[in-house]
Amino acid sequence: FLIAGRGGLNLTHSEPFDKFLTRYGSRRDRIEPLLLRFTPDDVRAWASDLGIPTFVGTSGRVFPVGMKASPLLRAWLKRLDEAGVTFHLRHRWLGWDAGALKFETPEGVKLVHADATILALGGGSWARLGSDGAWVRELERAGVKVEALKPSNCGFDAAWSPVFREKFDGHPLKSVALTFGAFHQQGEFIVTKEGVEGSLIYAASAKIRDEIYAQGKAVIELDMAPDKSEAQLREKLSRPRGSRTMASHLEKTVGLKGVKAGLLREFVSKDDFADAAKLAAAIKRLPIPLIAPRPLDEAISSAGGVTFESLDETLMIKNLPGVFCAGEMLDWEAPTGGYLITACMAGGYVAGQHAVGCLNG
Repeated sequence: FLIAGRGGLNLTHSEPFDKFLTRYGSRRDRIEPLLLRFTPDDVRAWASDLGIPTFVGTSGRVFPVGMKASPLLRAWLKRLDEAGVTFHLRHRWLGWDAGALKFETPEGVKLVHADATILALGGGSWARLGSDGAWVRELERAGVKVEALKPSNCGFDAAWSPVFREKFDGHPLKSVALTFGAFHQQGEFIVTKEGVEGSLIYAASAKIRDEIYAQGKAVIELDMAPDKSEAQLREKLSRPRGSRTMASHLEKTVGLKGVKAGLLREFVSKDDFADAAKLAAAIKRLPIPLIAPRPLDEAISSAGGVTFESLDETLMIKNLPGVFCAGEMLDWEAPTGGYLITACMAGGYVAGQHAVGCLNG
């Protein structure tokens, strides 16, 4: 929660609910019933009830006033403490032992017999905070079907030349548009030594990742001058450059320099660079091959997890009565923008309500 707050704690998104639901892709039918029970508006109301009002940013994302996670977390923990919740810290779940929950603790191994259990163990992309996916083995051992954990909202490797890698590592690409299949969006991202990362890449990461897994690579198209047409670029680039270098000509005529010009040099041949029409086309549709997603532990979130087929509509594991699952350990994914936290909270709400029902018979 505090790590999510480093960028201001994006709790949810203010866009219309129908559009909000589309962000869950192929798992929309599984996530929608949860979000109908605990909506983006309910997330805002929850924060407000804890004394932390929220506001809508220019992008439509919703943040707590003050842009900090710690005041909200403190208020939340205070409420839970006053409600009688007991926290057992430094306990690591090791699975089951003859039906009892087995924990590794500072005092040794403990067994706990529970009338109802909610597993909210996270995905696999934050091992240093405990979300290392070690639970996968225990659930599979108990006969639960789990899809392999995969990086989501992640960067990708590209086979840069040594010169480009050293010169442009860490340089941002701003005001560009990325196209990949049906995906088309304007934004920005960063070139790294390994490849690419950043918000625009994350937005398309699920589609790019799946293409790489299926085909061995994925080729994105980059429009480095989305405010200019190809015809405009062609006309400007056709002007005589006199004694100017090609780099100077690019900057003076169409405003391309630095990493954008470097990308053109990386993927456009010398002959095509001298052809105004081909250069203009490359500026508008530069193909960039990506060869692998970055490792799971570098990703913002993870895909894969407990399959919804293993759960009933209350999020209880079918073959483990009284055991519920919630959060990122389920087999779904979403882009950044408040969608991850909102769906995690919605799943937690539904699992919690039904766990209470289980206790009450």
